[in-house]
Amino acid sequence: MGRTNATFRDLLRAIEDRWSDYRRGLRRADQAVFDRLFEYARAHADAGGLQNHQYVEIPALISMILEQQKQIDDLEDRLDHLEQDLNDAE
Repeated sequence: MGRTNATFRDLLRAIEDRWSDYRRGLRRADQAVFDRLFEYARAHADAGGLQNHQYVEIPALISMILEQQKQIDDLEDRLDHLEQDLNDAE
């Protein structure tokens, strides 16, 4: 017997398919960024599946935001270290 409910990963794939015309209209560099956003969402597919939200787009967007915030935090930390190194060198 097959599954009757689509998995979160299946639903993400369906969203990505629905946005394929939009993606195709983007510049090549922006297409890579677009693809990366969906990679972020897939990275948190287990959590998204547990959320079982009525609209799969919501946990997908939260996953994308979460990954971007992690990158911002990392960049801020690296900047703080560089500033500290520059101040120590003076």
